Amino acid sequence: QVQLLESGGGLVQTGDSLRLSCAASGITFTRYGMGWFRQAPGKEREFVAGISWSAGSKTHYADSVKGRFTISRDNAKNTVYLQMNILKPEDTAVYYCAADMYGQGDGESNEYKYWGQGTQVTVSS
Repeated sequence: QVQLLESGGGLVQTGDSLRLSCAASGITFTRYGMGWFRQAPGKEREFVAGISWSAGSKTHYADSVKGRFTISRDNAKNTVYLQMNILKPEDTAVYYCAADMYGQGDGESNEYKYWGQGTQVTVSS
């Protein structure tokens, strides 16, 4: 049974930082590119960041988070992280991690086969 379990969300203030984690089980983690997506109320789900399979040598970011967010993976822990700095109210959303077999970590959401349940991030002004 495949499970992606996100954690680390919460309520923070503008300018604060958070680190999201996504622990994977039931898959051979190194074979999967991993992505973070988010969905704000009333908006469509959007790509945030992605990292390629295996060593994670490739990363991709949405323009809105470049320079503020960093995605990384720890294959020994089957976990992908999203370090979020200089948070803004517009970053408020439910954040989901997703897994794409042999993926390059790009933003095509229909390539991601497995999805987590999401973790809420709220940034107050």
